[in-house]
Amino acid sequence: MSTILACSNVTKSYGKNDVVHNLEMKLNENTIYGLLGRNGAGKTTLLNMITGGIFPNYGQIEIAGSLLKKGETPQDICYVREKNLFFGGAKVMEILQLASVFHKNWDWSFANKLLKTFNLNPNKKIRQLSRGMESLVGNIIGLSSRAPITIYDEPVLGLDVLMRERFYRVLVEDYAEHPRTILLSTHLIDEIAMVVEQVYIMDSGSILLQDEVETIRNRSHLLMGEKDSIDRFATGRQVIAKEAYGKGVLAALYGTLEEADKQQAHNLGISIEGLPLQKFFSYLIEGGQRIE
Repeated sequence: MSTILACSNVTKSYGKNDVVHNLEMKLNENTIYGLLGRNGAGKTTLLNMITGGIFPNYGQIEIAGSLLKKGETPQDICYVREKNLFFGGAKVMEILQLASVFHKNWDWSFANKLLKTFNLNPNKKIRQLSRGMESLVGNIIGLSSRAPITIYDEPVLGLDVLMRERFYRVLVEDYAEHPRTILLSTHLIDEIAMVVEQVYIMDSGSILLQDEVETIRNRSHLLMGEKDSIDRFATGRQVIAKEAYGKGVLAALYGTLEEADKQQAHNLGISIEGLPLQKFFSYLIEGGQRIE
């Protein structure tokens, strides 16, 4: 599978503060990725560099085999921002008409279908929309663009559970028919776990972990037991968090556990459970640990 976007040693600083630091990232063709991180992790700065809005101080960004040059807006990328730069006085349909000019693969039939799917009135002005409805306008642009690289920054802000699920379902169904590279930037890992194939977890401008969702799920474990037993079992393993739990200890461990390991834990009186992805994400971010 060929690489369609690559960031090499990318750094962006404001004064003495590195917002993005020596970042490495590769996105392959026809894959759905999640970019996860809390607010202030550097996600939006990274996305703005990828899409040509700002330029890195160091490093390089390569898109479809070509280096991104300063002042250049990359072709064949659709970027749906967290805060959409819409004209408040414009109607929804006028915004879609404007967006269609910038995307050569635009699908009007699909765009009109999505207006009905998401119950959006095309004649309403942007300023009349709720925050969630405004998010949906951006999402319709992302879906209808059919861009080889489509990037969503917090695409479900303001949406209720029903509309979030509807968006994810439409995204997956359309991706199955029209494969492309999709990057979803969010902090809601549990919600996108069934959608994305690979995730990048980012904090303080760096990537802490990159892997397949299923691999992360299989390697994330929650251990419960007495402190001495937990310490003994955890020796030489990657513990990303530890906290008191009644008379014992809870420990979040990342790594592969074989049957022999599970038997050892059982002999030590330690119980092992799967660690929910959102909890794993929180522990990893709080600890700031990089996992190779």
